[in-house]
Amino acid sequence: MSHDTDKLIRQLSLVAFLMAERRPITARDVKSNVEGYSEMSDEAFARRFYSDRAELLSLGVPLQSQRDEFTGEELYTLRSEQYFLPQLELEDDELAALQTALYLLEGKFAYAEPLRLALQNLALGRPGFADSPTATAARVEVVDQDYSVEMPGRLAKLEGAISKQRTVKFDYWVASRDAYEERTFNPYALYNERGRWYVIGKDLDRDAERTFRVSRIRGEIKFATRRERDFRIPEGFNVSDRIGRPEWQIGEIVGEARIEVPGDTAWWVQRVYGSSGRLEDGVWVTEYSSPEQLAAWVLRQDGRAVPLEPEELRREVGSALRRVRDGHEGRPPEPARLAPQRSPDGAAERPAGPVAPERFAVLQSLLAFLLAACGEGREAAIPVDELLERFPSIPADELEEHLSLLNLVNFGGGCYTVYAELRDDHVHVDKELWGDTFRLPPRLTPLEARAIRLALEYVGPMIAVDAHTPLARVRKKLEETFGQFELTEVPDLEAEQAEEDLVSKLARGMREHRLVEIEYQKEIDSQPSTRLVEPYRFERALPFWYVHTWDRTSGGERSFRLDRMRSANLTKEKFTPRDDFEPALLRGIARSVRVLYTKEIARFEVERGAQRLADGTAVKELPVGSDEWLVSDVLSRRGYAIVLEPAELRTLVAARAKALAKELGVERLRVKV
Repeated sequence: MSHDTDKLIRQLSLVAFLMAERRPITARDVKSNVEGYSEMSDEAFARRFYSDRAELLSLGVPLQSQRDEFTGEELYTLRSEQYFLPQLELEDDELAALQTALYLLEGKFAYAEPLRLALQNLALGRPGFADSPTATAARVEVVDQDYSVEMPGRLAKLEGAISKQRTVKFDYWVASRDAYEERTFNPYALYNERGRWYVIGKDLDRDAERTFRVSRIRGEIKFATRRERDFRIPEGFNVSDRIGRPEWQIGEIVGEARIEVPGDTAWWVQRVYGSSGRLEDGVWVTEYSSPEQLAAWVLRQDGRAVPLEPEELRREVGSALRRVRDGHEGRPPEPARLAPQRSPDGAAERPAGPVAPERFAVLQSLLAFLLAACGEGREAAIPVDELLERFPSIPADELEEHLSLLNLVNFGGGCYTVYAELRDDHVHVDKELWGDTFRLPPRLTPLEARAIRLALEYVGPMIAVDAHTPLARVRKKLEETFGQFELTEVPDLEAEQAEEDLVSKLARGMREHRLVEIEYQKEIDSQPSTRLVEPYRFERALPFWYVHTWDRTSGGERSFRLDRMRSANLTKEKFTPRDDFEPALLRGIARSVRVLYTKEIARFEVERGAQRLADGTAVKELPVGSDEWLVSDVLSRRGYAIVLEPAELRTLVAARAKALAKELGVERLRVKV
């Protein structure tokens, strides 16, 4: 057997032995009775037992210890009520809604497998887990811009390193220098910011705290040492302090800016950026670390945000508008030839492999499922297809190996938990004497609890709508179920409740084919407009929610971002669904615009799909449905994005840059060189 296989059997058997004994036990008891320890030397046992205890604790197994006041020995206990999930209070429609979340996210969600295991545990012993998803699944599309086939393996490896406090090494693409470097790193926490994954910790090469974007890691993430633990997370470290900052506040704060936001723009700024500043009589006051990033935000507003101070910000806005104007007057530049594709080692990248914590959870859930299938009886026969459908992370050719591992899990003294074998397209299960000990679903691991929390964050409003239950109530029930794994990292509750209310009304409009009147703050307008729409489909293009509609007010297909929607009200008037309306094709009606990105930002745009050119620039074909959107997007690039064609859009961008400089009062400022 491999080292990992031996460790899994030891750890599962240790859990079984502790619960079967129902009394405090000593390390000597463990060495004598638990599979895998008895043949070790005392020194090897001490090392392995310490390591296994630490890993089980990191997996959420609530091992407890206390010192015997008479003998001085350490006594270990594991109470079954702390190991298993408590009686669930989830209603059937709430559980079905969570299953819909899995259906929506599978194949585009880095935590899909832990989410599946969590739902397997939540649904154990209840019918319906394998039923088809709810109707909502047909009305929602999820797009995760940061997802790749490598991402689940990377996150799993980092999760394991964080829980074990192990130093890792990896190759990293440094965007600022467009170069690859090896990093040695103590990871403290993972977090998702605006649809992108980041890991924060200590960069040992620079002896400083650093944050790395996970999608920029290349190749395999490796443990740097063979030690059981390499570091301790600093006391007082809280990842929540690093989350939720806009681009202009990342890094050391250097000043405070005042920006006028006229009209109803102030409402939108307060809703989206309320935690990053304050409103004072129509003026947005916000701290900043980067005047360039704050200038980019001001320019994206295309006149709806007027920089007042500091002068540094006003000069940066003026310089950017001068560059935009100059880049779009006259003939467009001729792009260079395509650059050859490259990688850090010249080889295709392979997905990272599975890690032990996830495999432990699979075996844990599989054992509970096999024993639950026996019910009150001693045996059961389960079709192989059904088992593989419930546990898709187990390859068909490895099922027998997984069953063999479970057959070795024991309570000590030759008493095993289960005997299962593959025979005639069925798995035949014999429950051993104390097998009932594991009939209940195990408490969720931190990884599984995290997967549920992220599912709530990604598609929570749809879960609430399907369950006919406010999202806060679904979350509260899940927190009670998770026990010690409370979901403390949640989005802004006020914004979340507003989003949930909008989704609920629009979803009802979809179901009942009723027109919905919305009040919408368009990106290019300072005042909201009222629209009457036929709602057809939602899209979760992280980090935003969209609703695809037929807009009766404008007489065409339109998509609306929910964070810019002030209200939605169902009308009594019904509509007949349009047979030829296909929301998924909305992007196809946009016209194509060719954009050149200069060396200053080309490397970042290559990450987003642009083609690298030989001179260090990049080019991309953009589908554009609105000229106004394109203008604001080009303005926000501060002169480092140049429209090549069509010619009329070049003229439009140049004219708007010139006019905006006058509107903002920055056309006569000395240009920043």
